[in-house]
Amino acid sequence: MDHIAELHGLPVHHFPAPGQDAGTLPAAETVAWRLSMDEDRDGESFEEGWERFLDTVDPSRVRALVLGVGAYGSELDAADPATTAKLLADAAGLLTGLEALYLADLTFEECELSWIVQGDVTPILAAYPRLEELAVRGSNGGFDGEPGLDLTPIRHERLRTLRFENGGLPASVARGVAASDLPALERLDMWLGTEDYGRDASVADLAPILDGGRLPALRDLGLRNADIQDEIAAAVAAAPVVARLSALRLSLGTLGDVGAEALLGGQPLTHLAELDLHHHYLSEPMTGRLREALEPSGVRVDLDDRQRADAEGHGRYVSAGE
Repeated sequence: MDHIAELHGLPVHHFPAPGQDAGTLPAAETVAWRLSMDEDRDGESFEEGWERFLDTVDPSRVRALVLGVGAYGSELDAADPATTAKLLADAAGLLTGLEALYLADLTFEECELSWIVQGDVTPILAAYPRLEELAVRGSNGGFDGEPGLDLTPIRHERLRTLRFENGGLPASVARGVAASDLPALERLDMWLGTEDYGRDASVADLAPILDGGRLPALRDLGLRNADIQDEIAAAVAAAPVVARLSALRLSLGTLGDVGAEALLGGQPLTHLAELDLHHHYLSEPMTGRLREALEPSGVRVDLDDRQRADAEGHGRYVSAGE
């Protein structure tokens, strides 16, 4: 994954390292500020860079933040997500206009997805009641037995977009989302990943979301990057929530003809504006059936990046695991 280019519709601007010629900094509210501090390279810890950032820009006008190296990393980097969460929470009285956060913008070269150590993101949501977008990359636990990515049920009035990008989603996170009271949430994107990299979330954990009893504003649902993508597709095919969606994303995983057959045999999908299935294991006849069934109704069906498995269906891989 390359570094993200924008967040919340704002272009990403790299906050300069100490001693770097910054030129004229943009107005605080016009960009998403990316903070990445490599102490070995820059001679500055993330905590030091964080304080310098708050002293340099007008924090009350900052709308979006992207946190990279130093704020997050692997066990080997000793990056502590709890420390980062506390820094964010303690600055909530200064960052009063913050609307969007992307936690752990790290490329594969900086830290593999399965190595990124994450923690409980609930305190961050609690500290920022005006937050509209939260994206979290990675889910690994710490080297001292820390549990890793977590979310406990919470009520948040303003959150509109919630994304979890990882190679193995903990069941506690799926259950935390399903039990949260998020009346404004329009887009939910969860990468479930594989058992090999810590996924223990199941379709059963998603039931409160799929049955339509939660998340009243939800219009764009992604349940992606899963080694159980056929099972997810079968559950979605009969899920009441689908009737009010405009976009459904079952991409990046191991979707095969069994899952696609369930979608075709389930409830109508012709009301969707978009059905995203890219990175899949569908046969050519099945991709043709999907297009014939949906595209005449105006559904944009993304079937790019067709993968191949052996005749028994072995050798299927999610797009983002390690």
